[in-house]
Amino acid sequence: MIQLLIDRVGQSAQINCKAVLEDEFGRRVSENASSGTDHGAAAPMFVIGNKVKAGLLGKCPGLAPADLFQGDLKYQVDFRSVYAAVLEGWLKTRSEPILGRKFPPLQIV
Repeated sequence: MIQLLIDRVGQSAQINCKAVLEDEFGRRVSENASSGTDHGAAAPMFVIGNKVKAGLLGKCPGLAPADLFQGDLKYQVDFRSVYAAVLEGWLKTRSEPILGRKFPPLQIV
């Protein structure tokens, strides 16, 4: 994604652009009656860009029944903390009015 921006708008995109990629919903661990999976929780999220701190946040979720919450994976990082980091650390705006309350911003930007 970032490379596409660089190709289109030049080198300044590498310095000035970040992207947040988020799956709309997770998937349930168990299959349903039609051998598929239903919407679940704990979807993946990626933040990419030149000045984003690299690394993996959270732990790999367990698949054992005791590790699940009502059949879903337990999320490790609240997505609103990612949004707070982007709003405050990158866009330099207060996140509380947008998110409805204060969430601790992750140190990713």
